[in-house]
Amino acid sequence: MSWTSLRVPASSANLGPGFDALGLAIGIYLECRFRKADRLCVTVEGRDAGVISTGDDNLIWQTARAVAADTRMTIQPIELHIHNEIPIGKGLGSSAAALTAGVVIADHMLDLRWKPLRILDEAARLEGHPDNVAACVLGSIVASAIDAGGVARTVRVELPKGFGIAVVVPDFVLPTSKARSVLPDCYPRADAIFNVQRAALLIAALATGTASAFPAALDDRFHQPYRAPLVPGLDDILKLRAPGLLGCALSGAGPSILVFYERGHEQVCDLVRQVFALNGHDSEILCAPVAEQGFVLQEGIEK
Repeated sequence: MSWTSLRVPASSANLGPGFDALGLAIGIYLECRFRKADRLCVTVEGRDAGVISTGDDNLIWQTARAVAADTRMTIQPIELHIHNEIPIGKGLGSSAAALTAGVVIADHMLDLRWKPLRILDEAARLEGHPDNVAACVLGSIVASAIDAGGVARTVRVELPKGFGIAVVVPDFVLPTSKARSVLPDCYPRADAIFNVQRAALLIAALATGTASAFPAALDDRFHQPYRAPLVPGLDDILKLRAPGLLGCALSGAGPSILVFYERGHEQVCDLVRQVFALNGHDSEILCAPVAEQGFVLQEGIEK
């Protein structure tokens, strides 16, 4: 029986002030091949393969089963081969990519024929917030919200041609649950106004390519100040200033850093690596582009 292939991009969420609202897709991928089988068989290769389950609790398979249960259908076991290039536990949307893959696999196996926005709704419901999965499904930069009826509303914005992004990935893991646990239950009005202003400024700057709005457009009071003690050097990284450097932001819950820069100034990413080094941590620079497409499904693969 031929295989079906699926590719889902990594993602970075929040982008500074857009907590649980803004995300972008990154050209680093979770790739899967799957087909019907008599029993579940999962194999894994690639980055962090050792921490990806090959059992019944594999997140992709668990998600596919959850979709089947929600639709009151039964999903047949599959043979699933995973090739992963997304760093796990580093704030690059590895769980969102797996969730998206699980929903897409269930849609295909159960012949639900969902449109991408319906897939996004299901993935956002399972994830609990729409920012990462919106990027996984739609690609590019996405502003998203869940409306009163539980439906995800999304708008894509393209990265201006004069801007570039990179991700600096340190040598330690920060569990999302731990990064979320340090956040307060409520915020002062002044902080809420501060973030609304910056989030609006950031979207306008990205939509128009206005470099002069940076780095102020990336300022945040909702999550980065509280997570700074968990990411050595974060305070200094957020204060970095250099020609061509638009600014830095914690990628998702961290600890990776998303770097915005003007094209031709890629070397500014090394400043972040140097700050991590001064704080006792090695790091690597991933110069992947913004992924213009979200997930891609292809049927009839022979191998």
